[in-house]
Amino acid sequence: MSRTIRTGVLAALAVAALTAGSALTAAPAGAAPEKPAPKFLSASQLPPHPTGWTAGPVSDGVPEELEFCFGEALLAYDIRHRDFRTDLETNAQQIVVVVGDDAKAKALAQRLDQEVRRCALRADADPEIKAEYRAYGTLPVEEGARVHGVHTRTAWGAMDINLTSVGRDGGTVTLVRWGQMGGFADAPVTAFKKTTTTAVDKLY
Repeated sequence: MSRTIRTGVLAALAVAALTAGSALTAAPAGAAPEKPAPKFLSASQLPPHPTGWTAGPVSDGVPEELEFCFGEALLAYDIRHRDFRTDLETNAQQIVVVVGDDAKAKALAQRLDQEVRRCALRADADPEIKAEYRAYGTLPVEEGARVHGVHTRTAWGAMDINLTSVGRDGGTVTLVRWGQMGGFADAPVTAFKKTTTTAVDKLY
């Protein structure tokens, strides 16, 4: 076999091998494309703060600030989160849970909503802490979101206000928490609702 013919045969075999490999890896006809990964809030999308916000990296697991209230409810899931900080005491966290199944995601969102109030009741049971819960209603974004407020006051005089929201887009759930020293009058409810709407919109 001449060198020219041999080169042509080898080239044909290479093309055939590539074609076969492509056939094996190609998605079957009619298969749904994979959904893009959900996006997290950016620092500029948090309620405005005089010192501005700094956003941390997106990391695995439940942030420490959310363990007490939501750790047990999230045990069975792979969690991703992002922390946000200011130069003062104000801070925030966002978690995202890709459940995949719409019905299971709906059940998780409902449980997280319930855990906000349960957590306030647990804190109020401590003789050194007084906790008050307020419901701030729902938001018409994707499959819906709900906003909560909890104010705590300790026996030694410390006061904190926390806003928490839970929202869902299909099989994905997000929870956003904002907190600082102060009371209900210091809570940026309107801005936090805007943040929540943005968080749910960014899931897909």
